[in-house]
Amino acid sequence: MIDHRLQTLRVLRERGTVTATADALHLTPSTVSQQLRQLARDLGVELLEAQGRRVRLTAAAHTVLRHADVLAAQWERARADLAGHRAGTSGQVRFCGVSSALAALVAPAAARLREDHPDLVVHMSERESEDAAHLLLARHCDIAVVIPGGQTPAPDDARFAQWPVLDEPQDLLVPAGHRLAGRGSARLADAAAEPWIGSPARPDQHQLMLAACAAAGYTPRIAHEANEWFAVSALVARGFGVGLVPRLAPLPPEDEVVRVPLRGEAVPSRRIIAIVRRGSDRQPPIARALEALHEAARR
Repeated sequence: MIDHRLQTLRVLRERGTVTATADALHLTPSTVSQQLRQLARDLGVELLEAQGRRVRLTAAAHTVLRHADVLAAQWERARADLAGHRAGTSGQVRFCGVSSALAALVAPAAARLREDHPDLVVHMSERESEDAAHLLLARHCDIAVVIPGGQTPAPDDARFAQWPVLDEPQDLLVPAGHRLAGRGSARLADAAAEPWIGSPARPDQHQLMLAACAAAGYTPRIAHEANEWFAVSALVARGFGVGLVPRLAPLPPEDEVVRVPLRGEAVPSRRIIAIVRRGSDRQPPIARALEALHEAARR
C-alpha cells in the first residue's frame, strides 16, 4: 500500500496550509504536522520550511511529489485491475459538479445508473469548478463535472485525466416584449446598446460574456450584477438589462423572459469537462458512471 503520508503531502500542495489540509482530510492540524515530520525524518530530507505563518514546500518535497503522483496513478490502475476480478456491479461513485451540469447531465446519468445498476451507490454534490482538484485528491469525489478555467487542473496535469463532455452554447436573455424577443435568433452585436446584467462572482461566466461582446465589437455596459440564475432572470424580466445564460442553466418558470439563441461569428459557448484521478477511470463503478455521463450529454 502507498504510504498515506504521501497523500497528506499531495493535499498540502493543493490546499496550501496545514489547517486547510487537515480540514480536507478530516484530521487535526497537529496530526498533519506529525505525519509530515515523520515522513521527512524517514526520507532524510526537509519537506517544509516556514514562511511567516504558513509553510512552503522545499525542492526536495517537489521531487517527492513528482514520484508520489506517479505512484498514486499506478495505484489507481492497480485498484482498477483488481476490481476487474470481482463479479457484480456493486460499489460507489461520487459526482461533484457545477449546478447546471449537475441538473442537466449528472442527475440524468445517476438516474440511468440507478436503473441499470441498482447495487451501485451514487452520490452527487454541487460544487464550484475551482474545488475539483482538492475534492478529487482528498477522495471526497470520484468524477468532477466542471467548467475549465484558471483554477482547474491543466490538461497535462499528471495527477488527473480529463475529457470534454459537452460544448454548451450561451443564449441572450431578454424581457418578454423586447425588440429581440420575437426573433428566432439574434447576433450579439444587436445587444450592443443594451444595459447588461453582469455576474462577477462567477468568473468563468463573466469573462465569457466580456470576451464574447469584445469579439462582437463592443464592451458591454454593466448596469447591475447578479450571480444566481433566478436573480439574473428577475432583473432581466423587470427591464433592468439583458444577460447571457448557458443553454443548460435552469431558469424560474416565468413567462417574463425569453431565451434568444445567438448566431453569427461571435457565438459564445462554454465547455463542460469531466475530471478523475488519473488511472481511476478503469475502476468499474467510475467507468460505468463516465459512460452514463457521456450518454446523457449525447441525449
